[in-house]
Amino acid sequence: MNASSIRERYLRLRDEAGPDVTVVVATKYVSLDELAVLAEAGVEVVGENRAQDLQMKHARYGDAFRWHFIGHLQSNKVKVVNGICELVHSLDSESAARRLTVPALLEVNLTGEATKSGVPPEEIGEWVARVPTLRGLMTMPPLADDPEASRPWFGRLRELGEAHGLRDLSMGTSQDWRVAVEEGATLIRVGSALFA
Repeated sequence: MNASSIRERYLRLRDEAGPDVTVVVATKYVSLDELAVLAEAGVEVVGENRAQDLQMKHARYGDAFRWHFIGHLQSNKVKVVNGICELVHSLDSESAARRLTVPALLEVNLTGEATKSGVPPEEIGEWVARVPTLRGLMTMPPLADDPEASRPWFGRLRELGEAHGLRDLSMGTSQDWRVAVEEGATLIRVGSALFA
């Protein structure tokens, strides 16, 4: 990993996404030592998938980044996340919601796939009524080679956000973030787009 090439890609990506979109750099496959390169490259927001890795990386880099949690949140890991993160992208458990003190995005399973995390769209209203820290929605569309295949799912999430008065939308990853931004994403989660 080279700081200057990552900085160049990061700045270009951020400019293309626009000022209203937060670029969250996914660090699941970034080692503890390599995180220093991201700090040197000027990356501002990182998203971690595992609470244990989050704790370890934050212990070393602390205020070098703003920290988001983007993995599946288990209720027994909420305490770690509360102490470190400014936002959770992947809330879908009532027990985690009860313990959570930081703002969160509700993960929505738009496809109904049993293998995917998230709550069904028809339950969003109940979550909005019960969870005061809820700030928006997140989704993961089915994996596809063509970024355009994600467009209907991103459009649907935007409609659901509008219907429930939730402005923040975390959608789009390295392969389809441009489509997500066109459909109203306010946060995109990228990894390989920077490191490739």
